[in-house]
Amino acid sequence: MTAPAPRIERRTREISGGAIDLAALIADNRPAIIKRAVSDWPLVEAGLRAPREAIDHILSFDVGRPITGYVGDPAIRSRFHYNADVTGMNFTAERTPLADFLARIEAAIAVDDPASFYIGSTDIDTWLPGFRAANDLHPADDTFDRYPPLASIWIGNRTIASAHYDMSNNAACCAVGHRRFTLFPPDQVANLYPGPLEPTPGGQVVSMVDFAAPDLARYPRFADALAAAEVAELEPGDVLVYPALWWHHVEALDAFNVLVNYWWDAVPAFVDDPTTTLLHALLSLRDRPPAEKAAWRGLFDYYVFGEGDPAAHLPEGARGPLAPLDELAARRLRARILGRLNR
Repeated sequence: MTAPAPRIERRTREISGGAIDLAALIADNRPAIIKRAVSDWPLVEAGLRAPREAIDHILSFDVGRPITGYVGDPAIRSRFHYNADVTGMNFTAERTPLADFLARIEAAIAVDDPASFYIGSTDIDTWLPGFRAANDLHPADDTFDRYPPLASIWIGNRTIASAHYDMSNNAACCAVGHRRFTLFPPDQVANLYPGPLEPTPGGQVVSMVDFAAPDLARYPRFADALAAAEVAELEPGDVLVYPALWWHHVEALDAFNVLVNYWWDAVPAFVDDPTTTLLHALLSLRDRPPAEKAAWRGLFDYYVFGEGDPAAHLPEGARGPLAPLDELAARRLRARILGRLNR
């Protein structure tokens, strides 16, 4: 059965604006909204006056590099996703000057049933140099000094980014317009019915459930996901912080919206992306007999996920890859892995 969009009663905790301790917020392992934390940004102030002023502010940093813009027919109901038979996407992508694409978004403001326009995950330092000198997040702790973030900008009209997870921690700054995040802890993955590993609408696996009209006959466990969900309603100037691997469904609610986000991994740069491990596990573990998989789960718990030190009983010189990683040890381990893959 197709049900109307549910109301989720749990609301993300809110913290009064002030100093942002990112490390402490992430250590809590739950989302938090820091109210009005970036309300002094010139972009936020411009957006409160008029979309045109926000557009002019953004374009003042444009260096003319073409951006990738995404366009969806009004029939997609703002939801950038797959087509009906999951053979492709329900939108098109195009390379275009930023000014031209923003002009199309601005023109759509006056249209009753406009197309959906979306610029996603565009590296600010590359496409808008100087922007962060005027509009930047300055945590009170040293997180960004230790782990320099990737800062990106997202621009569009009323759009929906289907529920997905990111591999990094996130600080999402609502700069123009209002946004609604529906958030799920990582353990809800099975209840969110992930789509194909590739291709994906935006680089990450997304839920196949249409949140506006969930088909509970086809996706019955989605009801359990909703029971674990929480909603973050963001106003201009608010910042939402949440940990890596939390699923988030993002709705841009106004005719013109801008979000700036910061992704960071609280590990040294030489630590590899765990997605590589997951993909190789599909190749090496998934299709083994159940007893073997159970045995391997025990080994992973011992060597990777356990709280103890699997090398504590070994002499220091004999610990090899079991010793704490540094850049040289990571390079050696990577070479060893590549050697086994290429045998």
